[in-house]
Amino acid sequence: MSQPLLIAFVMFAVVMFFTPGPNKVMLLSSGLTYGFRRTLPHIAGITIGVAFMVAAVGLGLGTVFIAWPALQTILKYAGAAYMIYLAATIALSGASPSGQDNQRGPMTFWGAALFQWVNAKGWVMVIGTITAYAAIASFPWNIILQTAISLVMGALSTVAWALFGSVLRPVLTSPRAVRAFNIVMAALLLASLYPVFMDA
Repeated sequence: MSQPLLIAFVMFAVVMFFTPGPNKVMLLSSGLTYGFRRTLPHIAGITIGVAFMVAAVGLGLGTVFIAWPALQTILKYAGAAYMIYLAATIALSGASPSGQDNQRGPMTFWGAALFQWVNAKGWVMVIGTITAYAAIASFPWNIILQTAISLVMGALSTVAWALFGSVLRPVLTSPRAVRAFNIVMAALLLASLYPVFMDA
């Protein structure tokens, strides 16, 4: 095992997992709108979804995209369309009053896990992980190690962002303040699409 490469990969994972992106914006908004407990399936979906992607691509799924590059383009634009839909959903959501359910509800485990396959930042991270840090150990231990680190970093970062959103609940008490916050989050989610269209 290459220790310098392992340290470099951990630093890469910290940057990729903890910096803002579509997942973090949605978790922040969900924590504020629905609270931490109701956001747990969303947290689990992202964490397991990203780790599964790392494992799947590392074990050979990436060759499918090399064989059929059009599939990557389809996924990219399907993801962009879905992110626009999510931005609209976030912008229109309000705080869930204490003891009452918001009819729309937070993202489900499967919704969050499947979203990773159309998340542009997720693909950058997964491809960077598999290609730049393949020499971290011999195959298949490199994939096992990359998947395990992705699982741990994913759990820590998603919990942190959702907690941050839920901590804002007592601060942003008025429906108008929550709506304004969610509109800002929706705008940030739309802004995260910029690299997708610039790469077109």
